[in-house]
Amino acid sequence: MVKTKVAAAIAALALIAAAPAQAEGRIRIAEQFGVTYLLLNIAQDQKLIEKHGKQQGLDIKVEFTQLSGGSAANDALLSGAVDVVGAGVGPLLTIWDRTNGKQNVRGVASLGNFPYYLVSNNPKVKTVADFTEKDRIGLPAVTVSVQARILQMAAARQWGDKEFTRLDKFTQTLPHPDAAAAVIAGGTEISGHFGSSPFQEQELAQNPNARIVLNSYDVLGGPSSSTVLYATEKYRNENPKTYRAFTSALAEAAKFATANPEAAADTYLRVTKSNVDRGLLVKILKNPQVQFKIAPQNTYTLAAFLHRVGVLKNQPNSWRDYWFDDPAIGQGG
Repeated sequence: MVKTKVAAAIAALALIAAAPAQAEGRIRIAEQFGVTYLLLNIAQDQKLIEKHGKQQGLDIKVEFTQLSGGSAANDALLSGAVDVVGAGVGPLLTIWDRTNGKQNVRGVASLGNFPYYLVSNNPKVKTVADFTEKDRIGLPAVTVSVQARILQMAAARQWGDKEFTRLDKFTQTLPHPDAAAAVIAGGTEISGHFGSSPFQEQELAQNPNARIVLNSYDVLGGPSSSTVLYATEKYRNENPKTYRAFTSALAEAAKFATANPEAAADTYLRVTKSNVDRGLLVKILKNPQVQFKIAPQNTYTLAAFLHRVGVLKNQPNSWRDYWFDDPAIGQGG
């Protein structure tokens, strides 16, 4: 059912994309589920993209759509159905490698640093080595999502690079809300979820058997950009004012979230119509491991790993190879 819904969404977007190309002043953004998209929620709520567009004498039409998983996001971008997509660093690296020398997809901005937790409700699972054929780990996209790639890094660390796909057979593509519901309820084959906020925190709060098996920061060696935005070189080159208004809006949203975590929590609840507990949400946003910034941080660790094990054909020499060179994102990583 989930696959059918995603396919239908992409098909509908493709029909929109078939329309004649628009002049500068339009941006179509695909986001996914979770608090990691908070900066987009703030920009939407406060109409920051439109605000920064008007400062450049431009009336910008902003359109948001929601997809699930890096594969769906990448398909939507390459089909021309959307202009900018949000996904994990894993999908960004996949599409950068795939389009290098062609559409030249690169990163636009980070949406901040958030730790991803691999949570399990199986009392027997204390490390990644404890998962068995009876377990299934829900994540946004098998092998492609950043959660899937970090799990591969963890497997390589546990059993060596040649065994980096060892845990892939236990993973299953599921939207975060569905995977979280399964882990909270228990009694299904989905005994694990490599998720994101607020779903991972809801699991820990609502199921007494739920525990953190893995923290992405431990695998990557510290705070890292979790969710990022990326676009094609063509869109960036043909829409310089719109692009600049977009990155300026994100920078303003990051400052707002940092200075006003409680107001930012209210924005998330208002825009997404989520039923997550407000107190839990505020606690997430005040977590010292959560940092709102649009400059990417610690993304090259994953890029280097994926090239080393043969997932990426093209070797990035630094993070700058798969990010657009823009003052807005400053000194990244």
